[in-house]
Amino acid sequence: MIGKMFDVPRRALAGLAGLLILAAVVVLSAMTDSTMQPLPASAPSGEFSAERAVAHLKEFATRPRPVGSPESDRARDYLAGQLRAAGLQVEVQRSVGARSAPGLATFGQVDNIVGRLPGTDPTGTVLIAAHYDSAAMGPGASDDGAAVAAMIETIRALRAGTSPRNDIVLLMSDGEEDGVLGAEAFVREHPLGREGGVLLNWEARGVSGPSLMFETSRNNARLVETFVNAVPAPRGDSSMVELYRLLPNNTDFTPLTKAGFTGMNFAYIERSSLYHTAGDSIANLHRGSLQHHGSNMLALARALGDADLRSLPADHDVTYFRALGTMITYSDRLVWPLAASAVLAVAALALLARIRRLLSLPRLLWAAASAVVPLIGSVLLAQGLWEVLVAVRPAYDAMGGLLHRPQSFQAAVAVLSGLALLGWYLPLRRRLGPAALSVGALIWPAGLGVLCARFAPGASFPFALPALLCALGGLAAVLIPAPAWARLTAAMLGPTMAATLLPSLAANTFDGMGLALGGVSALVLALFGLAVLPIVELFLPAPGAKPKRAVVLAVPLTAVVLALGLVGTGLLVDRFDADRPQRTHLAYVMNADTRTAHWVSADTDPGAWTRRYVSGHESAALPEGYARGALWTGPAPVIRADGPRVSVLARDGDTITLHVTAGKGARSTMLRIDHPITAATASAGRFGSVSVPVTGRRAGTWPAEVRFRGIPARGVQITVRVPDADRIRLTAVAETDGLSAVPGFLPRPPGLVAATREDGDLIALTRTYTLTSASPIPQRPSSGSGRIT
Repeated sequence: MIGKMFDVPRRALAGLAGLLILAAVVVLSAMTDSTMQPLPASAPSGEFSAERAVAHLKEFATRPRPVGSPESDRARDYLAGQLRAAGLQVEVQRSVGARSAPGLATFGQVDNIVGRLPGTDPTGTVLIAAHYDSAAMGPGASDDGAAVAAMIETIRALRAGTSPRNDIVLLMSDGEEDGVLGAEAFVREHPLGREGGVLLNWEARGVSGPSLMFETSRNNARLVETFVNAVPAPRGDSSMVELYRLLPNNTDFTPLTKAGFTGMNFAYIERSSLYHTAGDSIANLHRGSLQHHGSNMLALARALGDADLRSLPADHDVTYFRALGTMITYSDRLVWPLAASAVLAVAALALLARIRRLLSLPRLLWAAASAVVPLIGSVLLAQGLWEVLVAVRPAYDAMGGLLHRPQSFQAAVAVLSGLALLGWYLPLRRRLGPAALSVGALIWPAGLGVLCARFAPGASFPFALPALLCALGGLAAVLIPAPAWARLTAAMLGPTMAATLLPSLAANTFDGMGLALGGVSALVLALFGLAVLPIVELFLPAPGAKPKRAVVLAVPLTAVVLALGLVGTGLLVDRFDADRPQRTHLAYVMNADTRTAHWVSADTDPGAWTRRYVSGHESAALPEGYARGALWTGPAPVIRADGPRVSVLARDGDTITLHVTAGKGARSTMLRIDHPITAATASAGRFGSVSVPVTGRRAGTWPAEVRFRGIPARGVQITVRVPDADRIRLTAVAETDGLSAVPGFLPRPPGLVAATREDGDLIALTRTYTLTSASPIPQRPSSGSGRIT
């Protein structure tokens, strides 16, 4: 009972035609998922123009603007002025934002810009949100300057037409990069944040690519309907929504939807190697991505601005995805029937093949069980490739898998997935038979469709639909007596659907996760390979024929040589230069108690420039509690600066209230504590006070940390609860952006940029204190560490 599922004359020619069709489908799918062409400044006033938006971007996004920086203040004033000039009611919400994570409490003084365009007969509020702060390492032209500039151009175009029915509110939030601080303050304190409404949030994780709708609030049926019908070029799919819901990442969308807003989240994610670096510049921003962002923003503002927002609530999600340029949507009520139908169709195909004596039940079970081998093998090979790349080029480690020119490496992952697949299929086809292997392989995508239907319904379609069509096509191919082209057409149904969905899913995971998690994309590609097995079988002889040894060896050797060639090509092509720079981490740390200073780098293998400053791993001389993970260090000159100051205002049992100042020029301060904390409160005078619970411990350093970004010159009041600790060691760190104030510092040459690690490119001044329960009165330290007894 070993046989082919179906056969046709001129099998090799038919197989070649099938593969060419699948390749064409993959290419066409990629082309139809592209971005938009940018419109010039001369475009009609009612349309969105990327070039008009860029004119605003040039006014505020040429330098880093982290929360609390002078550039942030300048951007705030410009943006608020533009919204006022557009006729909006504008206010700047000044507050303290807060966020907690394991062992960490983060606070920040934020200035949210809130602009309101009253509707003519409102049924609710449409909130358009993006953050105007940037990471400290780059100007943030894409993240998130492009979206902020798009908001100004959108409101201009919107006002060029009839006034919207609903209130349109623009939220340009502050402090997103430090933990969505501005959005948290908005929903906690601002009346418009507490009222709720429909949210459109805009982000970027790269500098190019289509604007993807990658996240929604739950029960999104009517939101997706509006999106599909309103925007000129809808991109994204519900598998991204489900994936993002499972990840720990968040944007302003997270606190806003937790507060009651329903909405959609958008971002472009290509060329993510420049994310959060100096390369996130206006020069590198793809104008088509900005156009796509803005065209969608304007279309949705008009559609939702004139809709009856009371009709938007729904009681279910929908699955949505693009297939050859067409957006397909269906209710989540169909997810289980489709997943179950895939399982039943695979079972029916197995039964028919058994009746036709093409397979036996034991062979089918062995085939299904063994199909896990290429799936796991492809993952291991992809992750192994990444380890090899990091070993060969350690600078890749700092990039987190988001490489400048990853295409050759991605192609190598695809080849390795194919190698894992053929390494399983070819040896077993004589023992188990092509029919058993093809049908057994379908159990895996069908099973994943069921698994996703249970835990992530919007992600079931990439697995259930190919499995269903592969099984139905296989049934038709077996049952159709003639002609041969009809059999082949039927057999192509499932592989064509797989080619439509799975390679694009693999590409998105490559863009979003990088090669460091290339095993995810490899798994998707292996599943695609399982669906294509009946077409691959057309190239092979009868199952009983013993293949020539040369042929058996040629297939894996060809794949290995091709993969090695692609890796070598990638290493040659993906070289660092001024346009695609290498990342390096460097910080200056001075103990203000002992007046000793060190350069610090977290690079695994520092390059020549970084080795000018660091030479070994001696970290014992660093301030207590400062080190986090393995570090390179080197001696540094002492600068004239006072550093942070901490004094105890009160102590009541486990609760300690401190007054903290950072010193002249410092933007942020950080307290590291040698005991876990369970709660923290920050008070900044008229900016307000906020408390957060804290659970868990920080990894790689002292167990508790409290940060305050954008600290005022007069300081802040920090209250922490430290259970069961009579004696506490506390290290205060004052952080100033940039290293130019350190004598002898030479700026990075072209081809190097600051790494994305948050403590890089900072002057960190520290003081260490001992806190005991004896007395809350502070004593100024004469030398060594401070002591508060």
